[in-house]
Amino acid sequence: MSSTCDPQYAPAGDVGTALMVIDSRLKAVYDGRTEVDPEQRRLDIQLTSSLGPTGAQDLIDGVCTIIFMYMRWLRMACEDHDKDVVEYVVPNLVAALRRMPRSISPEAIPTMAGIVVAAGTGLSPSLWREQYGEWTRPEMNALEATGFLLAELINRVTDDQEFASRLVGQALTDADALRSAYDDEDED
Repeated sequence: MSSTCDPQYAPAGDVGTALMVIDSRLKAVYDGRTEVDPEQRRLDIQLTSSLGPTGAQDLIDGVCTIIFMYMRWLRMACEDHDKDVVEYVVPNLVAALRRMPRSISPEAIPTMAGIVVAAGTGLSPSLWREQYGEWTRPEMNALEATGFLLAELINRVTDDQEFASRLVGQALTDADALRSAYDDEDED
């Protein structure tokens, strides 16, 4: 039986912009910058201000799609080692989020654990979250941090600081190729 939270019913959102945001955070951390520099903060504010209501929702959906993709990859990696992805990822994620009290409000942490569990069990994070109403402002920083932390975990597991970004980038490239092939068939 299909779930209402099945990923096939979920909007993909703006995965490209979401990837750009997560990747820029990864690069900043790998470059040794622990604080977001004022110029980066200004660019982030400018980006989010330019999105408008539907663009902001597309960005949220894009981050949720990336979280789903990362958890799918992690689930396959865990299964190869007879580990449970939820047991492997969630406690560490919650601990990491709790160590960021200036950026992440405590009330957002259970929601992030929930979306990661949903993704880890094959459900859409955005559709799972949608059941509980509108996203809250405190959840926005936590959502971005969750995407970042999962990407960083994948990069550590693979010992490759760009693996998680390439994983999503390759999926975007493959989707574009499929879309082009499908469009070419429609023209014939």
